[in-house]
Amino acid sequence: MKTRDTVLIALFAALIVVLSLIPPIPLPAIPVPITLQTLGTMLAGVMLGPLRGGLACLLYLVLAAIGLPVLPGGRGGLGVFFGPTGGFLVGMALGACVTGWLARRVAAWARNGGLSVAGNTVACIVGGIVVVYAVGVPWLAAVTHMEWGKAALAVAAFVPGDLVKAIVAACVAWRVERVWPVLRESP
Repeated sequence: MKTRDTVLIALFAALIVVLSLIPPIPLPAIPVPITLQTLGTMLAGVMLGPLRGGLACLLYLVLAAIGLPVLPGGRGGLGVFFGPTGGFLVGMALGACVTGWLARRVAAWARNGGLSVAGNTVACIVGGIVVVYAVGVPWLAAVTHMEWGKAALAVAAFVPGDLVKAIVAACVAWRVERVWPVLRESP
């Protein structure tokens, strides 16, 4: 791994921290607030690729695990990983990897901006929403002793906002790529 890769991983971990510290919006009857963490996950994956994007999210999670107040609401520590949002946190690193892998496949065939944005939006939806929810919803159900279907229905309130985040991440990635193509280089 080159120094540039290490710097990019740290930079995107810091970006996720900044997005996480924007005050969360609590929803009634749902123990998971609306945050911008998933936007950071999508950006890391689509802009850095599967390895660096996943490592950026993993670094963010390590910072949280050692107790730094980097999670929404200034939380941190291992206890957060055993709460209702723990599965969503764990799913972030996997989601960034999947987003990055799909975005790399899109970059191979997308020849114009519209195709690139559309493909990256799909990559962000699959990795940043589907994968994160696939880990987070069962975890939420288990921790809160909720039925699985009820937990899935509870987080359905987040889908419209996450779809907007996917579009924003895809557009940002496309614009940044045009002026700073170094982000698309492997790994």
